Amino acid sequence: MTREVDVAIIGAGTAGLTAQEIIVEKTDSYVIIDDGPLGTTCARVGCMPSKALIAVADDFHKRLFFDEYGISGANELRPDYPRVMDRVRSLRDEFAGGVIHEMSPFMDKLIRKRARFVDPNTLDLGDERIRAKRIIIATGSKPWIPENWQPYKDLIIDTDQFFELEDLPGKIAVFGLGPIGIELGQALHRLGVEVIAFSRRKTAGGLTDPDLQTYAFKHFSKEMNIKLGTAEIHRRSGSGVVVGCESGEWTVDRILLATGRRPAIQGLGLENLGVELDDRGMPPFDPGTLQIKDLPVFLAGDVNGQKPILHEAADDGTITGYNATADSISCFKKRTPLAITFSSPNIAIAGFPTRS
Repeated sequence: MTREVDVAIIGAGTAGLTAQEIIVEKTDSYVIIDDGPLGTTCARVGCMPSKALIAVADDFHKRLFFDEYGISGANELRPDYPRVMDRVRSLRDEFAGGVIHEMSPFMDKLIRKRARFVDPNTLDLGDERIRAKRIIIATGSKPWIPENWQPYKDLIIDTDQFFELEDLPGKIAVFGLGPIGIELGQALHRLGVEVIAFSRRKTAGGLTDPDLQTYAFKHFSKEMNIKLGTAEIHRRSGSGVVVGCESGEWTVDRILLATGRRPAIQGLGLENLGVELDDRGMPPFDPGTLQIKDLPVFLAGDVNGQKPILHEAADDGTITGYNATADSISCFKKRTPLAITFSSPNIAIAGFPTRS
């Protein structure tokens, strides 16, 4: 059986849902295809639950200054890790639930199946096919574990798994000091977890200015034991694992992998689009229109690998939603880049990097 629609959206995350808001203004002939958990990456495993954890960690951290305020007994305070994580999950479920509630008016358009391209206009869903005039790929991104680390997968916590922890380890290695590594690493330290962080360069939170890099590295080193070098997993040790870099090795209970996410394109059948894919399996696309070559197919949000940030994904959804229903394809000028790491101190990056 083949169903025909004007637009098919693959993915019900931020980009896909924003595209739907634009598309529904022009046509009611559309479907959203998603076989994974609903609620968006930001609400389920990203910026929202991480802020809930950071709030708890920062409140507990304030106990160190209570004596200055004339409040005694703060040294007796202890975090109950299972209750902390349970509260974070409770808030996370509210955030994700709110997103799902907002989808209720168009739940009849949602198809809970996995899509695979047959050609640029046709999607195979297993027991049916969707033929669409335009297709938006908004499948987001997923954590990536290098092949040589796969034998230690049971000891690695990626960012999709972190908020499902029922307890926190006593000692953890954080691989990567981008925004996620900084936010979660500092929060874990403030909750009493012993943190060893690994970074190849002094680029905490994506900073590029040498003076700011030095300041941030010095500051965060006061809270986390930061090692410069290429992080490696050496061997198992009891129920834990030995990790290290050029300067030595350390035994930890678990590894938090915060080295970034990759576009979720596996199994989409992009090879059937008839365009050359790069070594990552990505098709060429116009960053202004988000169109793949001259095909009726668009890449929106984290899946295009440009800027994996909530507001950027929403902007991509707007662009692709417009182009998917327009008579002609338009090129959009993107907003001035803005990124914030919710750490202490906060890191904000606005504008384009300077070139010497």
